[in-house]
Amino acid sequence: MAGTTTPAGFPEGMPLGPPERRNWVWFICQVILGVVFTVWLRYRARGVERIPTAGGGLLLTNHQSFLDPLLVGLPLRRPVSFLARDTLFKIPVIGWMLRHTYVMPLSRETGGAAGIRETLRRLDQGFLVGVFPEGTRSIDGSLGTFKPGFAALVRRTERPIYPVGIAGAHRALGKGSLFLKPRRVCVVFGDRFPQETIARLKQRGREAELVEAVRTRIAECQQAAEDWLRQTSPM
Repeated sequence: MAGTTTPAGFPEGMPLGPPERRNWVWFICQVILGVVFTVWLRYRARGVERIPTAGGGLLLTNHQSFLDPLLVGLPLRRPVSFLARDTLFKIPVIGWMLRHTYVMPLSRETGGAAGIRETLRRLDQGFLVGVFPEGTRSIDGSLGTFKPGFAALVRRTERPIYPVGIAGAHRALGKGSLFLKPRRVCVVFGDRFPQETIARLKQRGREAELVEAVRTRIAECQQAAEDWLRQTSPM
């Protein structure tokens, strides 16, 4: 059955479970993080109803902080898979948590191609997969340059694609930060990319247009999150 097999390369044969239902480890993490983030970060998310309850889907998100995968996955009732360096899976406790919270290992030896294959495999199994087109965290919270690998991924999947915008995470735990600061964070889930638009932009020679279209939609979601953050922040 889809979602019950173990993808090649996943450490120690950890079964994924159903793609529409969270396992107990991630459920408990969500409960704890929900309290911590709501109180400490005054975390808010909207547009969650736009994400389907079943079937594979690609969430394309701006990248501000190590918190981002948690901020995106927290309000959803189904798991989201993100990529992380495979060396992290060897660290006691952290490795166990990663294996049990749907994180995909990315090997530096095999590079981005292996990451794309693993991502496509998860999508075909019916999972939601989160990808950061920037490839690295922003220093000041602004949307950075997109890496070419995500465009190759978009061209190779027929699954729905959704833009997501995060605001405030770089202030809470940005690059170089060691401690979580009490800064407000907002997340906005955008409407699905029109299938006909993506199909047209997948055509050969239109990669720059595809990148720009995705960037525009993510920027709109990030701006909406920034506007919401300012509206809800105390004067």
